[in-house]
Amino acid sequence: MRLLSSFRFEQSDPALFYGGLAADSAAMISDFYADITGQGLENATILDVGGGPGYFADEFAGTGARYIPVEPDPSEMHAAGLSVPGAVRGSGMALPFRDNAVDICFSSNVAEHVPHPWVMADEMVRVTRPGGLIVLSYTVWLGPFGGHETGPWHYAGGEYAARRYRHKHGREPKNRFGESMFAVTASDGLRWAATTPAQIHTVFPRYHPRWAWWLVRIPMVRELLVSNLVVVATKTG
Repeated sequence: MRLLSSFRFEQSDPALFYGGLAADSAAMISDFYADITGQGLENATILDVGGGPGYFADEFAGTGARYIPVEPDPSEMHAAGLSVPGAVRGSGMALPFRDNAVDICFSSNVAEHVPHPWVMADEMVRVTRPGGLIVLSYTVWLGPFGGHETGPWHYAGGEYAARRYRHKHGREPKNRFGESMFAVTASDGLRWAATTPAQIHTVFPRYHPRWAWWLVRIPMVRELLVSNLVVVATKTG
């Protein structure tokens, strides 16, 4: 509930939202990596696809991991005035890394901002070493925060929501539908999970307790109530 409620501050107080998300992400990845490999994150290389201005850097540094964020937009990289050593400018859909380069490839709330998210997901698998961990977490379009700052009017369509935001605030929304925000569904993620050569360990709703993970299995219900879908996999071969 804390994470879900903080989403409304993504634009007005990004440090609050992304700070909490970073702490949750580091804990989540530490747990999954320990479960799958029996190891901690110390000395592991983590590639954060769409790392933005670097809010996650300190949390992952605290685990002893080597953290490398990748971000295509230079203005976004410097938006918070943070400096992250080793940050790379590049597209998630064509990651500038060799095959099998990292121990962990992670992406949080990015897939809905790229026109070809499953190309990005395939790239995440490519750059992860065999046995390494892939964690893809993204906002579902028909969930309550699918329209980001333009919600809940995105239920009437992305273009309508953008026009309404512009009329109300006198400026374009940061996330422009069809340009920097796209309608990605929970079913899209499940289809990718069914076809990727990576081994899928679990697919679950990030903001829900374990007893509510069954929501992912129910068509339409998952689109409205999951809000954020997480796919956890390991590289095979």
